Amino acid sequence: MPQLRIALAQTDPVVGDIAGNAEMLVEWTRRAAERGAHLVVFPELFLTGYPAEDLVLRSSFVEASVATLSATAARLADEGLGELPVVVGYLDRADLAPRVGQPKGAPLDAAALLYRGEVVTRSAKHHLPNYGVFDEYRYFVRGDRLPIFRLHGVDVAVAICEDLWQEGGPVSVVAEAGAGLLVVPNGSPYETNKDDVRLELCARRAREAGCALAYVNMVGGQDELVFDGDSLVVDASGGLVARAAQFKEELLVTDLDLPAATGEPGELAVDAHDGTSITVERLVLSGTPVEPYEPEPPVVAERFDDLAEVYQALVLGVRDYVAKNGFRSVILGLSGGIDSALTATIAADAIGPEKVHVVLMPSRYSSDHSITDAEELVRRQGLNSQVAPIADIVSAFEKEIELHGLAAENLQARVRGMLLMSLSNEHGHLVLTTGNKSELATGYSTLYGDSAGGFAPIKDVLKSLVWRLSEWRNAQPGHPPIPENSITKEPSAELRPDQRDTDSLPPYHVLDPLLRDYVERDMGRDELIAAGHDPELVTKVIRLVDLAEYKRRQYPPGPKITPKNFGRDRRLPITNRWREKLG
Repeated sequence: MPQLRIALAQTDPVVGDIAGNAEMLVEWTRRAAERGAHLVVFPELFLTGYPAEDLVLRSSFVEASVATLSATAARLADEGLGELPVVVGYLDRADLAPRVGQPKGAPLDAAALLYRGEVVTRSAKHHLPNYGVFDEYRYFVRGDRLPIFRLHGVDVAVAICEDLWQEGGPVSVVAEAGAGLLVVPNGSPYETNKDDVRLELCARRAREAGCALAYVNMVGGQDELVFDGDSLVVDASGGLVARAAQFKEELLVTDLDLPAATGEPGELAVDAHDGTSITVERLVLSGTPVEPYEPEPPVVAERFDDLAEVYQALVLGVRDYVAKNGFRSVILGLSGGIDSALTATIAADAIGPEKVHVVLMPSRYSSDHSITDAEELVRRQGLNSQVAPIADIVSAFEKEIELHGLAAENLQARVRGMLLMSLSNEHGHLVLTTGNKSELATGYSTLYGDSAGGFAPIKDVLKSLVWRLSEWRNAQPGHPPIPENSITKEPSAELRPDQRDTDSLPPYHVLDPLLRDYVERDMGRDELIAAGHDPELVTKVIRLVDLAEYKRRQYPPGPKITPKNFGRDRRLPITNRWREKLG
């Protein structure tokens, strides 16, 4: 059987940095050539970064993508890399007349084959996802071509990301047309347990297509999304051959024995078994197999356990948001509680403790242990810290305006937010908020107070998971970074004497499963009760969640780790009189 050495470039492109991403393509292609690869594949929309959102509707952006693609093909040849075929995702446009309902300019989520200084062939994603974080009917038109190119005697087909997730389409066409290898550029964002789903999907599609399958995913953070890499190769029976690491860049090089090509060059329309047809374009780059060689042992990276996986996603999300947006440091309020302790630890792991600044802002209600716990965390991690007591500042406000109850409590949070934003303006720090998903869900936060900031590392982390992640992090090699008392003490906002979270909320081990069912699974009241949740608690929590929508709309972005986060995933009206029936 013919042999092929394929290189999957699991890389971290930057949205909008087309020139920088092209430079990265050349660099990683050179690495692949040095490893003796016969083919290198880059992720979906690599050249523009993904998702580029409404940028794809600008003709200038599309033109820059198309022009850079051709220039990069020529540059590869000029630098002695033209004999190594490159499959790369980029942004193109379809030659379609404008019509109502069609995205402006008819953009295509495209892939191209670069070889010997030329763009040899182009194709585009056929299935456009329009669920969860995906909104691709807004941005793209559907592709209807599938290239199959002959490389060293092997027929190689190309599909793009969602084309694997949906029935019919390119996979069905490959099964009918025949190929030895299906390569799939992807921009598949992380959520918990998705790696297991992804492997099973690739194995199933390989069996359906009747050929080996190489799946290359991007890695890195882009606003709310985190791409986890996890690129992989399976054989025609669905067996795992090779797998890249999670949450880091890697060139996954794999040797494959593949069936000899059989198809004839030319074009043929094939039923896609989804109500459409796809034109198969067969072309030949090289028909002669390479001389037999000794294959490299395949690499299967060790997998993270569930908590490690989530923690790495949060760290990567913070690291890339800071770096890609040009910040050199971060700042946050450190209370001695578990949320700020975990947030500070994630930040230190992401960008280094020397770039993390924390402010201790005790009030008249702060306990002694809150201050000492915060100071102990600073000592353990080597963070930059300062103390800014807020009692006198709060008193100055109270001399001018009369506030009581919740308004007086919230004033303290707003003073803290003002101090952090002021220090951010003065020194250029990015302010990190420290609220968790349980608090955001129930409205247990203060607008322009603890919600003031630029990025929210744990906004998609339920409180019960905050504790588990903190315990996990402390159990890793080295000195535990989080004081034990921050983990074990009863949580409190400390905005009034002897305050506890349970004064306003049920215990988190009761609350969080209910929030998961209501927020992430969209269960209604009757479904929640049928699932075993207390009817009175269901009524209370639904009301809290629904009334807090206006707060969540003003909360900063943060890494998505669950199937449905507060952000791109969940879109509810603020002005809304619908309420689940209460009895």
